[in-house]
Amino acid sequence: MAGWLWLRCLFGPSLHRIHRPPQQPRPEGRAGRRGWDYLPRSLERHTDNILGWASALWSLSYYSSPLILCYLYRKGYICSSKLVPVSQYVGTVLVCLLGVACLRGWGRWRNPEYLQFVSILEETRRNHTPNNKKKLASYDFDFSHWPADFSWKEVSNPKFSKGGVSLLKPEPKHRGATDSLLNSVRTLPCHIISYLVAHSFGRRMLYPGSVGLLQKAMRPMLQQGQARLIEEYDGQRNKLISCDGNEIDAMFVDRRGERGPNGKTLVICCEGNAGFYEVGCMNTPLDGGYSVLGWNHPGFAGSTGVPFPQNEANAMDVVIQFAVHKLGFQLNDIVVYAWSIGGFTASWAVMSYPEIRALVLDASFDDLLPLALKVMPESWRPLVTHTVRQYMNLNNAEQLCRYQGPVLLIRRTKDEIITTTGPEDIMSNRGNDLLLRLLQHRYPKVMTEDSLRAVRQWLAAGSQVEEESVYIGYEVDDDWCMSVLQSYQTDRETPFPWSVGEDMTAEGRRQLALFLARKYMRNFETTHCTPLPISEFHMPWKL
Repeated sequence: MAGWLWLRCLFGPSLHRIHRPPQQPRPEGRAGRRGWDYLPRSLERHTDNILGWASALWSLSYYSSPLILCYLYRKGYICSSKLVPVSQYVGTVLVCLLGVACLRGWGRWRNPEYLQFVSILEETRRNHTPNNKKKLASYDFDFSHWPADFSWKEVSNPKFSKGGVSLLKPEPKHRGATDSLLNSVRTLPCHIISYLVAHSFGRRMLYPGSVGLLQKAMRPMLQQGQARLIEEYDGQRNKLISCDGNEIDAMFVDRRGERGPNGKTLVICCEGNAGFYEVGCMNTPLDGGYSVLGWNHPGFAGSTGVPFPQNEANAMDVVIQFAVHKLGFQLNDIVVYAWSIGGFTASWAVMSYPEIRALVLDASFDDLLPLALKVMPESWRPLVTHTVRQYMNLNNAEQLCRYQGPVLLIRRTKDEIITTTGPEDIMSNRGNDLLLRLLQHRYPKVMTEDSLRAVRQWLAAGSQVEEESVYIGYEVDDDWCMSVLQSYQTDRETPFPWSVGEDMTAEGRRQLALFLARKYMRNFETTHCTPLPISEFHMPWKL
C-alpha cells in the first residue's frame, strides 16, 4: 500500500492551492481565508524548483533550436565524434533528473495534505460522482490530470463530427483542369512556406498566449485569478472534450439562485489572443450579476491543442453544448461576449446557433488580413495573403452577417492594436469596417453612397461631443426612425437583409443610417487592453 501511494505521489500532478468549501471549518492558523496556497515541505520544494528550471531550459532550447543547430553545425559539433560524448552527458543529466523526481515523490509522500489530495483524485477517477467531483474541486492542480466533465460525444454522433464543425471557406478560383495542374506545381513552394510560417512563428504571433514561456511567467497571476473565481464567486472548473480531442479548460459561475434580473442570463466569454478566463473579460459580466461561462483557447493554460480556426470553432461548439445540455440553459438565455480576437469564435457561435439571444463584440475587427499586412513587410504581401486565407482565416464580418439577432459593437477610440495606421487615426480602426459590413448587409437600401459618407463622418468623431455634433448636424429624428423600422417589421416579419429605405428620400436614408449606426455601435474612450467596466457593458438594441 505504501509503495502504491509513493508511485501515485511520484507520477501525480503538482498541487498549487487548496480551496476551503464555505461549510468546512478553518484550519488552525489560517483564519479569515477561503483558501490557502499548498505549502510543500523542504525536500519537495527544492526538487520541484530543480525540475521547474529544467522545464524552462527545455522550453528555451526548443524555441531557439534552429539557431542552436546552426551554431553547432558551423562550429563542427554535429559529427559522430562529438555527438557520442554529448549523448553521454545528456543521459547523465536525464538520470539525475529522474533521481530528483523520485525524491520529489518521496517528499510528497511525507506530506499529509498531498496524500489526502492524491487519494481523492484516484477515487474520483474510479468513480466520478458529483460528491467526489465536489471534493476534488477543493484543489487547484495541473489540469491535465483533471477528469473529464463533459464530452461532445454525449450529444453528437461521432461518425459525423470527426472532421470538426463547419467553417466558412474562401471562394475557390475556377480554373481549367490544365491551368489548375500547372498552377498547383507553380505555387507548391508558396504552399510549403505558408504551412511552415503558419505552424511556426505565425501561429505564435497571432496567439502569443499559447507560448509556454509566457504562460510560465503568468502562472502566479492565473492561479490568483482562478482562486478568486472559485473562492469569491463559487466558480466551478470543468474539463470539456471537443470533437478534435482537445481538452478545454472552462469556468462556470452560477447566479441563477441569486436575486436580480441578470442571473438567469448566461454570458459566454471569448478571450483575446493573450487573454485567459482567470484574468480576462469574464470579470465584466460577473460585476453585472450575470451567470458567466469562461473558457481558454486551445493551447492556453489548461486547454490542450493549438489555436487554429478549426480548433477554435470546435472548442466553442463544445462550450455551447455544455451550457445547454449540462448546465441547463436554453439558447435564447445565452449572450455571447467577446473581446478582440475572440470575435471569431463569438461570430461563429451566433452563425451556427442562430437562436442565441444576442452578441456583444468589444474591440473586435472585420477580417484578420488587413491587420496581418500591417505588421509584415510589403514584399511579403502574397505570402501573407495566402497564409491567412489558408490557415488563419478569421472572417468575423462574413460570419456576423449570417446572424439575425441583436448585435452591439464596442469601439475603443484609442485602440492601438486593430488600427492599420495608428491609434490617432480612428478611421483606420477595423471595428468601423465591421459596422459598415453589418449595416450594408442588413439594410442595403438604406446604406447608399450618400448614407455611407454620413456614417463615416460620424465614425470619424474622436469624442462623444464630436459624435453628438455630427448627429445633430444631420437633424436625426430618433422617433421617426424608430417608427419607420417598427412599421416595416410589423408589416413583413422578414429576416435580414431588409428592403426598408427603398422608397425613401436621401435625407431619410441618411437619418436612418446614422440612427442605426448609433444603435449598433458604442464608443469607449480608451486603449485596446483596458478592462471594460460594467457601466459600458449593455445588452444590444432590439427593435
